[in-house]
Amino acid sequence: MRLPPFSSLVALEAAARHRSYSRAADELFVTHGAVSQQVRKLEDELGVQLFARRGNQMEPTPTGAALAEQVRRALDTLRHGVEDARRAGSGPIVISVGAALAASWLTTRLARLTAETGELDLTIRVEDRVADLTTDGVDIALRYGVGPWTGVESVRLIDERMFPVCSPETLARHPIEKPEDLLTAPLLRHTSLTWATWFRAMGIEPPELPPGLAFDASTMLLDAAAQGMGFALARAGYAQRDLQDGRLVRPLPGEVDVDTGHSFVWRADNPKLPRILKLRDWLLRETEGERREGRVCPDGENPAYPAASCPPPRPFATSGP
Repeated sequence: MRLPPFSSLVALEAAARHRSYSRAADELFVTHGAVSQQVRKLEDELGVQLFARRGNQMEPTPTGAALAEQVRRALDTLRHGVEDARRAGSGPIVISVGAALAASWLTTRLARLTAETGELDLTIRVEDRVADLTTDGVDIALRYGVGPWTGVESVRLIDERMFPVCSPETLARHPIEKPEDLLTAPLLRHTSLTWATWFRAMGIEPPELPPGLAFDASTMLLDAAAQGMGFALARAGYAQRDLQDGRLVRPLPGEVDVDTGHSFVWRADNPKLPRILKLRDWLLRETEGERREGRVCPDGENPAYPAASCPPPRPFATSGP
């Protein structure tokens, strides 16, 4: 069954409550004639009288009063629903991010992110774990890995790229002109980012490294390199701040792409979705510019730096809208 126009039902409810077309018109910001016309159309459609004039008042008939009460209840339900939806979409957007990415990458962008998106209500949770976007009160995760992840949407923000770094003092003590020179240099290690991968990409059979310092946290690894303890294999996103500040330098051009990276992860059914997507789009634009401008690739004609070690930038892959 087709319902009458919503505007007619609203006019009926207001007129019945005020017992006046004029006061109903004032409440609804329309004219007296508009309310009268809406009620008349509703009476014609239903085939029943809804109001009768009693002196200066428009008294609802029993049928009009009963219908007005039903409309009032329906409007109350709608108001509560809208209020609940508004509350659900308010409050801080909670972002879960690993310590290394937070310190070296996200914090350098927060001022511009809030200024350019207008999103001021953010809570950053620094945690090296996979947050559950359903049960942990997290709206966005900047997640490291390959993906995709079950039950969420994701888009790749940063492709994993690695390259050697060291302090300016280390480079002065151990001049590096070609990849082979690192075979005799002091190498710092990360437990999950191996020098073997980089040496193979450079066309060099990876050596068996002597005992030395190894770290399972990128921040500690880069800090040790900045203190002059040796050469480290850095992830591009993590090393950016130290490179900009001059604490670290790159002894060689070129970088190696690997499959992993950082992704922006969210739930499509999150009530804060419009705000989440605004942040997603801003970060996508931000990282696209870095990929286009900040990439340093070896010369393909130089046999010391195989062109295969630096393939063209990959387009962003997304499992979300």
